[in-house]
Parts: sequence; C-alpha cells; structure tokens
Amino acid sequence: MADLFKIGLSGLRAAQTNLSVTGQNITNVNTPGYTRQTAVQTTGPAAFTGAGYLGSGTKVVDIQRIYNQFLTNQVRTTTSAAAANQAYNAQIEALNNTLSSTASGITDAMKNYFNALQTAIEDPASLPARQLFLSEAQGLAGRFNSAQDQLSAQNRFINEELTSIAQQVTRLASSVAGYNDAIAKAAANGAMPNDLLDARDEAIRELSSYVGINVVPQDDHSVNLFIGSGQPLVIGKEASSLQTLPGLDDPSRLELHVVSGHTAQNVTSLLSGGELGGLLSYRRDVLDMAQNALGRMSLALASEFNQQLGKGLDLNSELGRGLFNDINADALVELRSRGRDGNQSTDPLTVHIGDTSQLQTSDYELTFIGDTEFRVRRVSDGQMLGPFDLSVTDESAPGYPAFDGLDLSQSNGSYIEGDRYLLTPTRHAAGSLSVVMTDPRQLAFAGPVAVEADLQNRGTGSMTQPVLNSGPEPMDLQALQAMGVTLTYVNGTLSIESTATPPRTIEILNPTDPANPGAWSLEAGATAELQWSIDGYSFSMSISGRPLDGDSFAVSFNEGGVADNRNALLMSELQSRQVLGQADGARGFSLLDGYGDLVQRVATLTAQSRTEAEANQAMLVQATNQRNSISAVNLDEEAANLIQFEQYYNASAQIIQVARTVFDTLISTMR
Repeated sequence: MADLFKIGLSGLRAAQTNLSVTGQNITNVNTPGYTRQTAVQTTGPAAFTGAGYLGSGTKVVDIQRIYNQFLTNQVRTTTSAAAANQAYNAQIEALNNTLSSTASGITDAMKNYFNALQTAIEDPASLPARQLFLSEAQGLAGRFNSAQDQLSAQNRFINEELTSIAQQVTRLASSVAGYNDAIAKAAANGAMPNDLLDARDEAIRELSSYVGINVVPQDDHSVNLFIGSGQPLVIGKEASSLQTLPGLDDPSRLELHVVSGHTAQNVTSLLSGGELGGLLSYRRDVLDMAQNALGRMSLALASEFNQQLGKGLDLNSELGRGLFNDINADALVELRSRGRDGNQSTDPLTVHIGDTSQLQTSDYELTFIGDTEFRVRRVSDGQMLGPFDLSVTDESAPGYPAFDGLDLSQSNGSYIEGDRYLLTPTRHAAGSLSVVMTDPRQLAFAGPVAVEADLQNRGTGSMTQPVLNSGPEPMDLQALQAMGVTLTYVNGTLSIESTATPPRTIEILNPTDPANPGAWSLEAGATAELQWSIDGYSFSMSISGRPLDGDSFAVSFNEGGVADNRNALLMSELQSRQVLGQADGARGFSLLDGYGDLVQRVATLTAQSRTEAEANQAMLVQATNQRNSISAVNLDEEAANLIQFEQYYNASAQIIQVARTVFDTLISTMR
C-alpha cells in the first residue's frame, strides 16, 4: 500500500507543479519578453519484485523555458534594423518636406527673384520695379536662412536624442550586468532562473532598439555585450557607460564615448543599428550634405550677383555695390575653421572663398605636418589633398595653399606639427546670407561704358554696346570716367586710340595682324567681335554693317545711363549659367539646377528609406511572430492544459483514495 500511496502522491505533486507553471504562463501572457515555461517530468526509480521491476511514480526534474536562441537573435537583429530605419526616416522625411515645400523651399523664391529682375530689366529706370527686385532678394535670402534654421534645429534635436539614448543604453547595460551576476549565482545551484533569463533577454532586446549589439554567451550563463567594432559594453557583472561629449573638432555636435573607469573611447563613427545608428547615419550622410549644398548655393548666389553688380553703374552714375553681404566678411571667415581641442597652437586659420564654382559640398580635416605645411582630407570622399604650405604666396608656385575654391592663409601666429583643424567652408553660409542693399537706386543695372557713333558717319556700320569682361576689383570710378577711346575705320582697317590726357595704352586682344597690333582688319558687311583692353579693363563688342572711310565711334563713361539695362541682362543670365560644380573640369550646373539636384537626391533617399523601413518592419513582425509561435503564451493552449492537469490532479488524488480504501479493507480483514 505504501507504494501506491507514494505513486499517487508523486502524481499529485507533479500535477500541482504543472498547474502552477500553467498559471504562471497565463498570468504573464502580457508580460514583455516572457517565455512560456513547461515542467519536465520523469519516472521515479523502479524496484525489482518477483514479478519484475515496479515503478515508484513520477517527479518533476526541471522547469524549462520554451526557448529558441536563433529566433531570439533574429528578433534582436530585426529590432535594431527597424529602429535605425525609423529614426533615420523620421529625420529625412522632415528634411524632404522642408526642401520640397512651396512654403519653405527655395525653388519658388528663386523663380520670383529672377522674375522680378526681368521686370526691372524691362524698365530699368522704374523705382517700383527695382524695389520689387530688392524685396524678392530679401525673400530669397530669408528662405535660405529658414532652411538653415531647420537643419540647425535637426542637429540640436539629434544632440538631445543622443544624450537621452546614451542614458538609456547606460541604464540597460547596468541592468544586464546585474542580471548576469544574479543568473550566474542562481545557475550555480543547478537550475536555471527562468524569470531572470527572460528579464535579461528583454533588456537586451530593448537595448538593441537603441544601438546595434553583439551578444556573446559565457560558460557561467552570463553574456558579454559589445557595440561598434567590438568595444565592450558589458563584461560579466561589470558595465561600461555610454556618454555624450562635445566633439573635439566641432563642439556643436555631440559624440559618443564608451567610458570604463577613467578611460573613454570615441565610438561615434563605429556605431550602427538602433536609434543611435539611424540618427548618426542621417547626420553624417544627409544632414551634412544638405547643409553644405545649401551653403554652397548661397555663396555662389551672393558672389556671382555681387561681382556682376560691381561691373555696372547705378542710377547715380556710381559703380555698383554688393546686393548681398560679402562672402568673405570677417564674421563668416571665422565660422569656416576651428582648431581641435588639444592643439598646441591656439592660432586661428583664415579660409577665404576664392572661386565659388569650384566649391565642394564637403567639410575638410586639416593636419599640420610642419610649421606651415599641411595636408587636407576631404571628408565627403576621403581624398587626401596636398601637401600645401602657408608660406607660399605665389599662386603659380607648388604648394600654394588653395584647393576646391578655397584660399587659406596664415593668421597672426604660428602652427605646430600635429595641430588639426576642421574646415567647414559652406556649412553655415545659408544661415548667414543677407541683403545689405536698401536703396533701389543703387542697383547697378547699367553698363559702365557706352559706345556712340559719330553723327557725321556716312556708312551703315554699327557697334553693339561694350561688354565688360574683366577688370580690377573693385573698379576705379575715376579711371572709367577718364576713359576715352575712338575707333576709326579707314581702308578696311579699324584703328583704336586713346583720347584721354595723357593717352592710355590700348591693346587689341584678338588682333587680325600680329605685326600691326594697333589696327584691326574688318571686312565690310561682315559681323565680327573686337576684344580690347585699357587700364586693366577688357571689353568686347560686335561690329557689323558697312562703315565708310572716316567713320568713327567713341567709347566713354556711361554718364547718366538710366535707361541702360546691359548689366541687368548679364545678371539675368545667372539664372541658367553654370556657376556651381565646375571642379575638376566638370561642366557644372546653375543655381536652380543645383537646388533641384539637392531636392531630388533627398527625395530619392527618402523613398529608399521608406522602402527599407517597410521591409525591416515586415521582417521584425515576421521574426516576432516566429518567436511567439514557439515561445509566447497561447491562452487556448494553456486553458487546455489547465483542464488536462486538473484531471491529472484529480486522478492522482483518486489513486491515493483507492490506496486508502485498499488499506482500510486490509486492516478490517486482519481484525
């Protein structure tokens, strides 16, 4: 009877354990990361009897998680990828809306700007038309400023997010280290602490949503966590922290460091996956590119229009002045370079924009290899440039410090080998663009000089108004006012001479007879272009018709040319002229095309991001469903188990009842 009692009692205990496990599963159906558990039973040891071996019941030897390591890793990996895409996509969607919106984009503002210029060209003496052009210029500058403000706000948001996420990573790493310690101690007793394992897996899964991690199991059932390219975040029960610190090259951008004890390692460029990876990828690959592209456009806009206005005359017969602020003003130059914290020298570096058509949309890392010699790494493509030498002042000499449209010069001070500087020639330019002209009369729409045919001319020869091709910057008003040039046609030859006192030297730049550079052959009835220079100013003008001997033309300062729109016409050509992207002999593109290219690039990246986000989200759902199909609690299944184990319990109790009845019968028989 004792054997029957023992067998029934073992079944009762096993049923009770199974009911408890089932109840645990049911009550944790909504617990994040909970893994379904099951009781593992085995038969008790059998004893030999004359009739054979007789079992001694059952016992529960373990309570196991229904766990699949591969599926858990899949959920962790897809969680990291989906979180990275989501963080990246949120930022690039905002940028795409900013650039493409008619309310905040630049395309419409630039079209309005050139349309207003065209209106002023049609009536260059009209002050309302000139004022409209100034107003549209201010609106265009405002759009550039607004776009830069949006991008700067994104940079600040990313800094805030990096700080917040770094704190979460540190918290979770500390939790995992604590779980490691508790699990290792519990496992030493011979059984696995399932709830602690679930809690640790959930902490690691949550951690993977913030940053990509590599999980390495250990023999004592703890796990080590690594981020980046193998930087340890958790080793056993010891956890490092992830902290944000101002960048050495650019303090406005926070960088991430793994801190262990008194040692900090910069891992910003090594991190991928999770929200951190998505935000860093966006900042590195999109935000920097967009800021630099907008900055380059604003620099080209200001430079080209200011230069062209400087070649004309305003309504006061004064030389033109800048419409936009000077791109090489001291305040802007100061923003273009910054010495790395820790440099031995604290002297600044002067970076001027020399040629906006050669500018790249990139930052640069400059490293001194001597007192004045340095090399440069273009960040956008990693190309090394140089070496250059600040002591070289001859532009044609090897080592002259100029590249990609930039001219570098030495400020007051000296530099030391190993000093490093970050150059950001275009990053801040869009936010600094402003209209400095307030008087519409100062718009230099007229050409500086004009040609007039002598009233006594007998032929049909005519000349177009001179086009100023080049000249000193700034131009000399007195030199232009004193300019006097007469062109006379005699026997098929056009002679050109100065009428100024004293006479000036005139050079024909495209002579028809090198042996007689002061005369220029002209075939009657043909159209030809004459190019000539005086006092450093070069002009070109077309000659057509049939001049007769003695016919002459006078070129002089364009005093009072209020109805002249020649310089304004040249300004309007900037709408389609290739003024950007001419580095390395490229054809280049216009301002509108440059902005359109930026919008298209961002739109393409946005579409790719959406597709990748949808794909990664689908993969996450699939991986989660696969994991849940094995490890998650199924209420229908657990309800069936409740009935089964209740019946099991009742049946085991019945065994004990039968054993008691048999025992009572035996006792009664013995009386």
